[in-house]
Amino acid sequence: MSVPLNPLRISHPVWICGMRPFFLLAMASAVLLLGLWSLALAVGWPLPPVAGGALVWHVHELIMGFAMAGVAGFVLTALPEFTGEPGATPAQLRALAGLWWCARLGLWTSGLLGPGALALAAFGQVGLALALLAVALPALRSPAGRKHASFGWLLAGLACTSAGFYIDALRGLGSLRWLHASLGLLMLLIVVAASRISMRIVNAAIEQVTPGAAPYLARPPRRNLAALCIALYTAAEFWVGASALTGWLALAASAAMLHLLNDWHIGPALWRRRFPLLLYTMYVCMALGYGALGLGALGLQPSATAGRHLLGMGAIGLGIFIVIAIAGRAHAGLHPDTGPWIPLGAALLLLATALRAVAAWNGLGPAWLAAAGGSWCAAFGVLAWRVGPGLWRPRTDGRSGCAGPA
Repeated sequence: MSVPLNPLRISHPVWICGMRPFFLLAMASAVLLLGLWSLALAVGWPLPPVAGGALVWHVHELIMGFAMAGVAGFVLTALPEFTGEPGATPAQLRALAGLWWCARLGLWTSGLLGPGALALAAFGQVGLALALLAVALPALRSPAGRKHASFGWLLAGLACTSAGFYIDALRGLGSLRWLHASLGLLMLLIVVAASRISMRIVNAAIEQVTPGAAPYLARPPRRNLAALCIALYTAAEFWVGASALTGWLALAASAAMLHLLNDWHIGPALWRRRFPLLLYTMYVCMALGYGALGLGALGLQPSATAGRHLLGMGAIGLGIFIVIAIAGRAHAGLHPDTGPWIPLGAALLLLATALRAVAAWNGLGPAWLAAAGGSWCAAFGVLAWRVGPGLWRPRTDGRSGCAGPA
């Protein structure tokens, strides 16, 4: 079956499932954003003249651009699957993608065009979060969706932090604290989403490796404790900044994540199957990230940079990588990629995270930072190579929409 040439047409296969446009945007933005940032660090490549400067551009686009695209693709695909409710229509998906592009266009031109461009970016970014919530509401309000209400609250929280960022930016004030708060909300989203994903992935691995063994359970008390500690740290950092209070709360969040990992110690199924091991590693990155943030706030290491990159590059990057690797094939009617490419991409991603964290701890120069960015770009390049074509082309299994493989 041929693919329509114009991807803006409703009939194009990219609009048949919510994950398709947003997973493609997530992979493309991952490579572009870190590629530009690495070139800027290595050879002084000019970055877009953004209101607030290069650091704001870097942090904003990785959280509100790359990560938000991944969140949108996950929510638009997972909630209909969890609840049995219809997903977004092609017209709704086009509108949502248009809001994502408005935010990118507005922010990237804000240094040249001023407040008008920032207002356009605010419209796109806040509008995207609110529109995602509106599209998800029928599923969340259904009988099966009520236990997934936390997704709705987190989308509303991301709308609020996006609005706060742009209100401060339009007033000429520092706005990084809103991005750090958004990072905390994304950590909460990972904890909530991973509990749903892991129950399927880990138990499938147990059945393959040790049939009849006790199932894996994502226990609510441990998950709720981790979420509470992350929420308390995020709130304290937003209102107080670096202090002894935020330092100890970050260490509490780290300990809670390590406690949560006790659920995962299930024996051979964890170590012999790629996706359970990668999900476990994602949680390890979160524990290490909050540990580094705590030590930084208490003055026991130079800065919070290592912790933020362990959370941003490690937890968020690996989380989105895993979701795209699994759902990006399954919900396009393709069977899992059993070759070495997905583990290779994940290894490159973890290498990028380790290089960036070590560079922050030891004050290493631009070459290390550029190497970290290059490894990240290679990881998502591999993912795009293995998953991207299936998101762009029509299904070949006779099914439609986001249905799993036949």
